[in-house]
Amino acid sequence: MHFPDPLMEARLIRRYKRFLADIEWPDGSTDTVHCPNPGAMLGLDAPGSRVFVSRAANPKRKYPLTLEIVEADGTLVGINTGLPNRLAEEAITAGAIAELAGYDTLRREVRYGRNSRIDILLEHPDRPVCYVEVKNVHLRRQPGLVEFPDCVTARGAKHLDELGDQAEAGHRALMLFIIQRADGARFDLARDIDPKYAAAFNHARRRGVEALAYSCTVSASDILVTMKVPIDKRVLQPGSPSIR
Repeated sequence: MHFPDPLMEARLIRRYKRFLADIEWPDGSTDTVHCPNPGAMLGLDAPGSRVFVSRAANPKRKYPLTLEIVEADGTLVGINTGLPNRLAEEAITAGAIAELAGYDTLRREVRYGRNSRIDILLEHPDRPVCYVEVKNVHLRRQPGLVEFPDCVTARGAKHLDELGDQAEAGHRALMLFIIQRADGARFDLARDIDPKYAAAFNHARRRGVEALAYSCTVSASDILVTMKVPIDKRVLQPGSPSIR
């Protein structure tokens, strides 16, 4: 995914009210920007952090600037939770995710289950339909390990349950974790942050739901899905199918 215009560099003053952040420009002036991330952003909201923002095409938007990237742990991290679906679509279409290659059509936001929408639906006349739920990952609390979630997500547990329904109905169902940073050597669940999500994930795996994690290269000009990241096998309970 290429940004229409190169992002602008600033420094973070503070992030507050979930969707707002104050930034300082190199000349010392300040602005309030939209922060498109409802999560905790653990480790990504330190005052003084180098950040990159985009400017909306619509000048009448209340907050025309959007926080896109934060530098943390010596690397650039994408924090916009509205991007992973687009990143996943582009990667699948380009053949960058081998496990999801070979489908004829890709559709976004298709209704399914109990009043839900699947992020990506892949179809081919000779293969089972594939339901793909996409989650954004940017939490890193120890070197090399990226985790999800960074806050309690009842909605995420609901999605796992509905994916399990599709797997048991004979369809292919897959949880795709898009990691908007390049320094993750392995992926695991943050069980201490949301044990209910971890339990729902293990239950979904036993029902046949697959799991994949892919990391991204992040820069001020683009964010691209580039590398498969191993999922720590501790996310599985005894008797669960192996991670594909």
